[in-house]
Amino acid sequence: MSYGRGDFGGPKPVEQGKEYDVEVTEISRKGDGIARVQGFVIFVKGGKVGDKCKVRIESVGPRFATAAKI
Repeated sequence: MSYGRGDFGGPKPVEQGKEYDVEVTEISRKGDGIARVQGFVIFVKGGKVGDKCKVRIESVGPRFATAAKI
C-alpha cells in the first residue's frame, strides 16, 4: 500500500488535548490559520500568517488536526 503526500499512516506528531507552540504560515480556504508540527497540518482557529502562538489540539484526524489558540 502506498501513501500519498501528507498521509500520516502511522502515529501522529500531535495528541488531542495537548499544547504546542506553532507558527501560522498559511491561511486555509475557510480562513483558519495553517501551522505544521513535523509536517503534520494543524488548522488554527483565528490564526493569522506570522502568528507565533501556543495552541491546544481539539481533534486529530488522519491527515490534519484542529486547534484553538490559548
